[in-house]
Amino acid sequence: MKRITLLLLLSSISTCLFAQSEESLDLEKAIQMGLENNLQVKIAVETITLREGDEKIGTGDLFLPRVDATYLRNFSKEDVTQKFVNDPEPRQIDNAKSRNENFTVAAIYGFRPESFIVMKRLGQLTEISELETKVVVENTVAGISSAYYRLVLELQRYEVLKNTLELSQSRLDIAQAQYELGGAGKRDFLTAQVDYNSDLTLLLTQEQIIQNARVNLNELMALDPNVKFTVKDTILIGDPLLLLDLEENAFTENKNLLIAQRAENVAFLQMKELRASRLPILNLNGNYVNNTSNSDAGFLIQNQRQGFNGGGNITVNLFSGLTLNRRIQNAKVQQKIQSYATDQFEVQLKSDIHRSYNTYLTNKNLLEVEKKNYQTAKESTEIALERFRLGISSYLEFRDAQVNLLTAQNRLITSIFNIKEQEIELRRLSGKIFFQNSFAPFDIPAEN
Repeated sequence: MKRITLLLLLSSISTCLFAQSEESLDLEKAIQMGLENNLQVKIAVETITLREGDEKIGTGDLFLPRVDATYLRNFSKEDVTQKFVNDPEPRQIDNAKSRNENFTVAAIYGFRPESFIVMKRLGQLTEISELETKVVVENTVAGISSAYYRLVLELQRYEVLKNTLELSQSRLDIAQAQYELGGAGKRDFLTAQVDYNSDLTLLLTQEQIIQNARVNLNELMALDPNVKFTVKDTILIGDPLLLLDLEENAFTENKNLLIAQRAENVAFLQMKELRASRLPILNLNGNYVNNTSNSDAGFLIQNQRQGFNGGGNITVNLFSGLTLNRRIQNAKVQQKIQSYATDQFEVQLKSDIHRSYNTYLTNKNLLEVEKKNYQTAKESTEIALERFRLGISSYLEFRDAQVNLLTAQNRLITSIFNIKEQEIELRRLSGKIFFQNSFAPFDIPAEN
């Protein structure tokens, strides 16, 4: 009765997980959805817009004049007492009105010799922002690919555990029949029941792992955790990767390395910008004035001016408390630091590629071993099951063969997944994650 209840529970959970009518999702579609929906990608794209805006602001500040228009109008009404040299008698004017109207257009332009260098520096910062966005995109693609194949792996493990449970069910049926016919003791039957329950527990736990793997993939695609879909049940191994090609591509295409190189250029331009600030600064100004004044008191009862005026000056900084010299020295140090950082990243990048490539080769070699080991374990389990069915082997012999088969299957599919993980990482490091080679499918063998 307990076994029937457990089977019903397993059947209901499996139906909820896998038997629903779900949308099919391949890796290409998952990546497309992720790049469209992932919020980190959107933030990175908007950051480029900010950098481009800063560059345009810099262009306006450095190369375009500033033009201001001012309109002023004043009105007053006062009691005025006036006394003149040629007329000793004071003159009293009550409620004397005065009006002043002024319209001015002023243009100011200052040319600084370092302006062109500043524009180059701003352009480099924009390029850095674009490269940082590409890094986010590549990391998103790598993350989605890894999460997608992780889900495939967990689904394959589920099938392996499901096959193991079927073997345990066969063993339990045989043990029960032998016990009921008096051919075996109750202990063998109870042991088979315990092993069956243990395998069932592993299968139920695997279902929870699959659910979390789906949630992780949905998170990278910015989807609701409850969104369901079906994925392909195989992991495809790509064409062999060559170390020399990976290194060559990495030193020309790796976005983080390009960012470090651009940052080194920025430090160099900052030093040139400070040095150029020692050169003379040219300032030009021009004004258009239209001014009208009216007054009921005084000799001048109306004054009107209209016209243009302009001028310019050249400014040279002679002394600033040695501040500029210190800033230039700091810029030189910053450039040296950034150069060291670029060199260090190149060393790290090469090391990362070699580490990942060594793991890649090791797993490819292990794959052949695991294939043979799986076939041996499968044949051994079939023999053990038949011997157990005939009553010429103990339950321990059969259980050992069953556990060996489970281990061999898990190691085989894990080896394939590890190869795919290293392929993704190596393509990411080499800056070629979008350039997929042709794939050769390799189906995971499963027990029927």
